[in-house]
Amino acid sequence: MRYWLMKSEPDEASIDDLANAPERTLPWTGVRNYQARNFMRDAMQVGDGVLFYHSSCPEPGISGLARVASGVYPDPTQFDPASPYYDPKSTRETPRWLLVDVAFEKKTALIPLAALREHEALAGMRVLARGNRLSITPVTGDEWRFITERLM
Repeated sequence: MRYWLMKSEPDEASIDDLANAPERTLPWTGVRNYQARNFMRDAMQVGDGVLFYHSSCPEPGISGLARVASGVYPDPTQFDPASPYYDPKSTRETPRWLLVDVAFEKKTALIPLAALREHEALAGMRVLARGNRLSITPVTGDEWRFITERLM
C-alpha cells in the first residue's frame, strides 16, 4: 500500500463534498500537471491511502482521509469545451489527462500547513517543500503513521 497527499480547493471539491457524494466517491478531475498525472497513472493503486488536503483557501491543511477507489481512466473534463479543464489537443483516442476515483474515509479536525511544519518527522514531506505546487504528492509510510496516529 502507498500513501498520497491530494490537494483540492474546497470550493471545487471539499472533504464534505466527498462525504456527501453518491457512494461517498468522487472522480479526481482537473489534474493538469504531468508529474501528478504520472503518479496516478504509474503508481496509484486501489486501496492506497489519501490525505485529503484543502488548498488555496484561508487556512490550507489536511481535512480528512480518503482512499484510491478505482484504477486510472481518462478525465472527461478534457473533452468538454465548457469546462475550465478543457484541452483542445487531447482526443478520446489519445487522452492526455487521467484521473482516479477517491472514496471518503474520515473527516478530521483541520491540520493546518503551519502545524505540519512544526514536526521534524514531517520535514521531508513534499507538500512542505518550497515552491511545491503539485496537487498530488507521495507520502511515506512514516509520514502517514505520524500524521494519522499523532496529529489526528
